[in-house]
Amino acid sequence: MKLSSKWLKIHQWLLCIILTAVFLAHTAGWMAIPTMQRVENILYDLRLRATMPNTMDDRIVILDIDEKSLAQEGHWPWRRDKLAYLMDMLFDYYGAKVVGFDVVFSEADTSGGMDALDKLAQTELQKDSKFLSAIEKVRPELLYDDKFAKSLQNRPVVLGYFLSHHQEETNELGLLPPPLASTEKRDFAALLFQARSYIGNLAQLQSATPLGGYLNNSNVDEDGVYRRLPMVTEYKDQLYSTLSLSILRHVMGLPPVEFMTSEDYGDSRLEAISLAGLTIPVDDGGNLLVPFRGRQGSFPYISVTDVLSGVADISQLKDKIVIVGTSAAGLLDLRSTPVQNIYAGVEVHANILSGLLDQTVKSRPTYILAAESLELVVLLILSMLIFPRLGVVASAVVFIIFASMVVAANFYVWTMKNFDTHLATPLLLFSLLYGVQIFFGFFFESRRKKQLGNIFGQYIPSELVEEMSKTDEDFTLKGENREMTVFFSDVRGFTTISEGLEPQELCDLINEILTPVTHAIHYHKGTIDKYIGDAIMAFWGAPLHMEQHATAAVRAGLAVIETLPIINERFKLKNWPEIDLGIGINTGPMVVGNMGSQFRIAYTVMGDTVNLGSRLEGLTKQYGVKMIVSESTKAAAPEFAYRELDRVRVKGKNKPIKIYEPIAELADISPEQQTILDSVHQALADYRQQLWDKSEAVFNQLHDLKPNDKLYKTYLERIEHYRETPPEENWDGAFTHTSK
Repeated sequence: MKLSSKWLKIHQWLLCIILTAVFLAHTAGWMAIPTMQRVENILYDLRLRATMPNTMDDRIVILDIDEKSLAQEGHWPWRRDKLAYLMDMLFDYYGAKVVGFDVVFSEADTSGGMDALDKLAQTELQKDSKFLSAIEKVRPELLYDDKFAKSLQNRPVVLGYFLSHHQEETNELGLLPPPLASTEKRDFAALLFQARSYIGNLAQLQSATPLGGYLNNSNVDEDGVYRRLPMVTEYKDQLYSTLSLSILRHVMGLPPVEFMTSEDYGDSRLEAISLAGLTIPVDDGGNLLVPFRGRQGSFPYISVTDVLSGVADISQLKDKIVIVGTSAAGLLDLRSTPVQNIYAGVEVHANILSGLLDQTVKSRPTYILAAESLELVVLLILSMLIFPRLGVVASAVVFIIFASMVVAANFYVWTMKNFDTHLATPLLLFSLLYGVQIFFGFFFESRRKKQLGNIFGQYIPSELVEEMSKTDEDFTLKGENREMTVFFSDVRGFTTISEGLEPQELCDLINEILTPVTHAIHYHKGTIDKYIGDAIMAFWGAPLHMEQHATAAVRAGLAVIETLPIINERFKLKNWPEIDLGIGINTGPMVVGNMGSQFRIAYTVMGDTVNLGSRLEGLTKQYGVKMIVSESTKAAAPEFAYRELDRVRVKGKNKPIKIYEPIAELADISPEQQTILDSVHQALADYRQQLWDKSEAVFNQLHDLKPNDKLYKTYLERIEHYRETPPEENWDGAFTHTSK
């Protein structure tokens, strides 16, 4: 049975890629996701409210047609002679710098009665010379529009007007101010808002002042909130500016306007508007993000009636930028903004003008799109590389950390660089990618883990099953050839021990021995092949591939040896005989897989490497050691110090091999132990060269140090034997074992 997770990974990655592609398309503007835009607007408003300065800017004054003024001066619209008087008061008495009107004067003021008088002069009283003379004398006083126009001449005044973008509207009422520029040879104009009609001021009024600015916002968001406003709009191949931009030009002395495009990035979209070195960041539609200072009241408000009556403080208006507008609810100039649901429209213009003067306007340059797209791709890569490798808790922690980093980076560019970058898009995408990973991890990987546990759980520890479930490796029970390490362990003299125990005691004793040995093997990620009475067979390198399978096996063997004193201590308390173990370890190619018959199969290993491992375990009692490893195991596990035991031919093998006893890890070897190992190595070298005296001298010294060490006694006996019966010619120093 083959357990493959490739199909699962393909579907998982495909879903993540599709989600990212959808979000990239939304970011690039190729498709709109309304819910995404709503969330983006909410987060934009939260950032704006969290970072706006909430300070008063007294450079700009709102001259308010408020309820107090309406009560004192009468209902709106007022007579134009009163407005002319207002202009005289603002410039001649209060010393205002610039005055802008958030008001349109599209209809003539006939309240002076001149139309009625002219009609009489043309009919019943056309022959009354005194009447006709009197009319001419009073005419200048009764033509209120003329008086207002004269008050505007040669003064820095900006009148407001309306541009309509509705296809069905074609009205052209009044006169437009001179355009800002022509659209000729300006490719960016195609992306600007295209006006269809206008409502301008009376020609005599608009002609009296060189500038005007449109008042309406053609780019109100879907939720009706004023977040951005077009600074320029195209109408009949001409560009016109908004009120705040025209006022700024007056403040700066009417400098020429330059349009900065993104040609450096491969196209000619509008990036900014420049006035004498002052840069106004806009998007390719000419829109500017309104830089709100705070809630309504971020600028001084003065009632118009206080100026008309001369009671307003001169210091409040001298050298100030004055915008005439209204906060009265009845005049319908209230707007919904990110900072307040009911907000005076005149103060929106004041906020824009204040932000332009302070250069605190947020921008979205062309390259922001590339940065945002790259951010989404990076989040995709991170989620695909990191989350599948982590557990539930670790994934949640990593998700929170990276999401916090996204928010922190967004706030950094918002506050320090004045860039408006998408926040909802990367956060929602990252959340969805995280959700996809969690979904697949819980509902599919858990199934795979269960299958692995059912198949391999009887052979390997649960920790290894857990590790297998997290890898992309394909696991199979079919036979295959692998480089692995095999482990054999057997209790010495078990037959004698068993003869003195009752059956139940014998079972308990076996369990007491095999449990800690099995634990040591599992701890070092070994696979239990089988229990053979008092013996254990295990291997490393399957079903999970391991780079250092030989090292893990030797560590497991040393751990088993360390448990022997503990086992014997418990046995002593139960009056059980003391036990000893022999361990054989060999490394090399072997066949691994499910083997057996149609009645019973088992996941096991076989081959010459396995057989040699079993032989090595049998040799432990011959040399009086607890563990023997082959030279291939020693080469594959160089982290340990080894005592060379012999060069041997085991039963069934003609080629001699070297065998070793692992002592400990190199870092744990003392200088005294290393000296002994060097002496053993020298003694064996002399022995194989048949330098019996030199070899005997060293082995005698070693025997004196450790009289109970069977290895030294064995070699002293062999030397004595070979002195009497020398080995044959071309002797290779190997000893042939004829038993298992």
